[in-house]
Amino acid sequence: MGIQKFAILSTQSNIEWTGRKITGSHNGTIAIKEGFINLSNGKLNSGKFIIDTTSIKILDVTDPATNAQFAGHLASDDFFSIEKFPEAVLDITHVIDEHIEGNLVIKGISQPIGFDAAINTNGDTLTASGKLVIDRTKYDMKFRSGNFFKDLGDTLIYNDFHLNVNITAKAV
Repeated sequence: MGIQKFAILSTQSNIEWTGRKITGSHNGTIAIKEGFINLSNGKLNSGKFIIDTTSIKILDVTDPATNAQFAGHLASDDFFSIEKFPEAVLDITHVIDEHIEGNLVIKGISQPIGFDAAINTNGDTLTASGKLVIDRTKYDMKFRSGNFFKDLGDTLIYNDFHLNVNITAKAV
């Protein structure tokens, strides 16, 4: 069977993010710009996703002015620095069964990451989903982190944010 390459269909793939703070949480989406997944003898072997950080959206804030202000803050150096770093990259380097290991690059900082994913193939279509838990402070996102600032009270933002990734890809 050998190596089979699947190209990610960006319009049919997405990432849902959730960030939590003491007083609640926020959630939204971020787009996958492009990428590929390789299967070796029907099993995930490697892959690479390019994430478009400029596409970040906040879904739970409905007031347009507040949403724009929040989006601007996520785009700033406190968080994603999207003018300097318009892309983030997930590079899959090692797979054991459904556990995936790789490197996630955000703001030019590469950190190892591990997560579980469910992968299905049907003919020339591949679907995959997984949940990543990311410590934002490893990527120089220290804003209101209890690790770096004291006495934040109910303004504290938790260090971990969650990404639910859903991918659809076609064989090339």
